[in-house]
Amino acid sequence: MAPPSVFQRILDYSNRADPYPLYAELRKTPVRREEDGTYVVSGYEEIVSLLHDPCVSVGRPQPGEPQDAAKEPPSFIRLDPPEHDRLRRVAMRHFGPPHSPHRVDSLRPELLEIIMDLIDSMAGRTRIDIVDDIAYPFPVTVICRILGVPREDEAGFHDWADAVIESLDPREEGRQERLRRRENARVELHRYLGRIAAERRKNPGDDLISGLVADEGPDGAMSPTEVAANGTLLLIAGHETTVNLITNGMLTLLRHPELLDRLHHEPDLAIGLVEELLRYEPPVHLRSTRIALEDIKIGGITIPKGAPIVLALAAGSRDPEHVPDPDRFDPDRRPNQHLGFGGGIHYCFGAPLARLEAQIALTELARRLQNPRLVTDPPPYRPSPELRGPRHLLLDIDGVTQPAR
Repeated sequence: MAPPSVFQRILDYSNRADPYPLYAELRKTPVRREEDGTYVVSGYEEIVSLLHDPCVSVGRPQPGEPQDAAKEPPSFIRLDPPEHDRLRRVAMRHFGPPHSPHRVDSLRPELLEIIMDLIDSMAGRTRIDIVDDIAYPFPVTVICRILGVPREDEAGFHDWADAVIESLDPREEGRQERLRRRENARVELHRYLGRIAAERRKNPGDDLISGLVADEGPDGAMSPTEVAANGTLLLIAGHETTVNLITNGMLTLLRHPELLDRLHHEPDLAIGLVEELLRYEPPVHLRSTRIALEDIKIGGITIPKGAPIVLALAAGSRDPEHVPDPDRFDPDRRPNQHLGFGGGIHYCFGAPLARLEAQIALTELARRLQNPRLVTDPPPYRPSPELRGPRHLLLDIDGVTQPAR
């Protein structure tokens, strides 16, 4: 039996805590073919080129996806132009520039209130879990508020998110049960969002779902089924990446206590700090849902038509050909171009919101946690090699500072 390739070792859970030496080895061949015909791309320039190449498609099913999923409209992240462009434009009209330039920033007071309440709930405790207590509930609550989900229904969203995210576990043990739970959650979530969309079409409010179903722009409104598919995307994709970004951020700060102290006293540091986190410890490491529509010549290699492509985003962001001293965490790094949110037409739709959530969460944690210490380093990681982050991040603390409100 042949020894595992560098890429196979990256996928191996035993290397989840620190895959970066393997990424460095992978970059020695920026475009390499695996035995199964998959092409793994790890150089920054090569990844950027493919992210902007119209001959690279995302229009194929996810691994393990139910066969009948293709009968329902997919979210725009799973579509190529022109279908992708129409749905993304409709969504962006109600979420960001140029039509709604202040939508995300206007959420700042509400985001701060949510994170303050979560931190307040830890008062009197000496051990906390950043994942379960902060990073996990925070983005679900936020996206529910944005979509216009009634507060009494938020608990259901937590359960549906759990089921979908657990299905990303690549291990064979229990796989069929995880896929069954995901399919049930997907059906229930689509039905729920479809009902909300139909109701908001009759009685629109100022939430995102109302905007999507009542859009009067040139692309028209989304159908209830399109709202369900794209609402699910916003819940799952936005939730999981933000959980990892906040948790990876707190872990990195605790490994650099001088920066934790600096953030405590310099809240404006949060902007550059989160940007460096997206480069240094990104929430998304791999993009595997890509396929070549034509032969593509890149990095001295021809990727043949029909070949699957994996973009090793985390490897590209630490490419020494692109960024000096890439293995040093430096929140003052300028400029700081990275692949933390991908690129091209599929650049992360929720990037402005994820940035703001992480900036607020990390600043308040640095400001209010008294003498936080890691219980275990490295912490236990989630199984997924693509969406990489700790499953738990236990801290011992001396207490929680009560702020002036």
